[in-house]
Amino acid sequence: MSVKKVSPLSPEQVLDLPAMPGVKQAFAALNISEGTGYQLIRQEQFPIEVIPFGRTKRVRKTDLCQFLGLSALLAAGVQSAAATHDDGAPGVQPETPSEQPAPTSASK
Repeated sequence: MSVKKVSPLSPEQVLDLPAMPGVKQAFAALNISEGTGYQLIRQEQFPIEVIPFGRTKRVRKTDLCQFLGLSALLAAGVQSAAATHDDGAPGVQPETPSEQPAPTSASK
């Protein structure tokens, strides 16, 4: 059986992963081979929870980042994205004053 070499991911690449990356992406983030990764999963020794989705297995990006010590960078990226996100959708913006209802004759 040949062991497939996985190219390790940089912290920036880990932060760019989807919310539920596949285990192969997790192996790359952890810089371990597929053989070692699957062996750890079978032995229930993988350092983060593995979630089965049919025939595929996934992990939570937040768990992966926490294990790698990237939680602060992940949180900063989420806050930055939220602050700069503008899709034109209606809603109250933080710097926009909220509208007050017009007074009615009953409230005078």
